[in-house]
Amino acid sequence: MGLRFKYNIALLLTCLVGIAAASGVSYLVVQKSAVREIHQAIDLIRANAIAVRSYTVSNITPALSDDSDILFFPETVAAFSAQSVFQGFKKMFPEFSYKEAALNPTNPDNLANEMETGLIEQLRADPKLEQISTVVENDGNRYLTVAFPLTIKQEGCLMCHSTPEAAPPAMVDLYGPNHGFGWQLGETIGAQIISAPMSIADRRAEETGLILIAGFTLLFFLIFIVSNVLLGRIVLRPVRRMSDVAEKVSMGDFSVPEYRKPGKDEISSLSHSFNRLRRSLERAMSMIDV
Repeated sequence: MGLRFKYNIALLLTCLVGIAAASGVSYLVVQKSAVREIHQAIDLIRANAIAVRSYTVSNITPALSDDSDILFFPETVAAFSAQSVFQGFKKMFPEFSYKEAALNPTNPDNLANEMETGLIEQLRADPKLEQISTVVENDGNRYLTVAFPLTIKQEGCLMCHSTPEAAPPAMVDLYGPNHGFGWQLGETIGAQIISAPMSIADRRAEETGLILIAGFTLLFFLIFIVSNVLLGRIVLRPVRRMSDVAEKVSMGDFSVPEYRKPGKDEISSLSHSFNRLRRSLERAMSMIDV
């Protein structure tokens, strides 16, 4: 097993370990960065929803409230407006979902499922919680899910949700008197739940990892070629020359010319030392012959 072979095996193993370690670290770093970007997108979606809810309560609901005894307009409901606007906003975030889930909603479509109920109960148990972030598995897929509390902070909300008698008759006729009532001021009745698939972060991390592996592989080949050329010129070729000379001298052939490697490195120093040894050996042999 030659020196070049041993060197290349060591270089190959080192590069493979380095590529694997760098790829693993980059995957984790990029994935965390992508998750932060998902959180930023979720914050943007929630800010949009809050703005729509505020505009609905301040402008839409008062403008249409006079006809609530005869007709009920879902557009006067902040939750309906926020979720409807998100459908248009969804063009920017096609993989995200937004829901205003409640434990006792007026519209059954907003009823919280088992997972959403668990998040809402956590928010109800600790009023200081501003949000809950978790990763949820569903149908074999992982979703980053963030829940923000929906708390009754204005008495105006109780006009529709305190008792069926106090609610607009048109709303009671549309949804019935059996749900969406009994809410209390200061009570967390639900949550804004925004989800995005973790595959977004995984995909970005994989793409970056592949780019990094390709880059390191190219760099490895460059190092492999350059280092092998230098190894041959600086080490292997001079050592081979000295080995050939040593072989002939050991057989008593002193006619072979001396080899002097130019330079001041260790191999050059070795060649000079070898030549002195050869001359000493040659003088010793001549003295024996005499």
